[in-house]
Amino acid sequence: MRLQWQSTLCCFLVALGLSGCGEPPEPSVAYTPTATTHEFMVWMLEPAADVLWDSAGYVITEEGEQDLQPTTQEGWNEVRNAATVVAESGNLLMMPGYAVAGDWMEYSQALVAAGITARDAAVAQDADALFEAGARLYNVCRACHNRYINEAGD
Repeated sequence: MRLQWQSTLCCFLVALGLSGCGEPPEPSVAYTPTATTHEFMVWMLEPAADVLWDSAGYVITEEGEQDLQPTTQEGWNEVRNAATVVAESGNLLMMPGYAVAGDWMEYSQALVAAGITARDAAVAQDADALFEAGARLYNVCRACHNRYINEAGD
């Protein structure tokens, strides 16, 4: 009797373990972009990118050289938050309704990577890394604009 009970328990545990195997079902979610691609860029992505670009490097003025890096934790947090918006914008641009054929997905993925790099720099409060991340972001934006804005006539 004891052997039968152990055998039954063993079969139950194996069956339970196997039921957890396999891929989880894909969610069936309808995506509904709430703005045109142009509006999304101007209202969401560009302001976040501007925070990054305005927080890195130096500006020469009549008074001398001005360092643009944040000087407070709040300033670095603002850069971190904007970098997260940049990264997530790349993800949103890959969603149905925004994504288009061609190399759009590569540009969107590069946008994610640039945003993550900028966020890491902000968390580390590394002004040089933030400057490099800003340059990387600029190159991604410029390449995408050269490809898509010129074709669209915008």
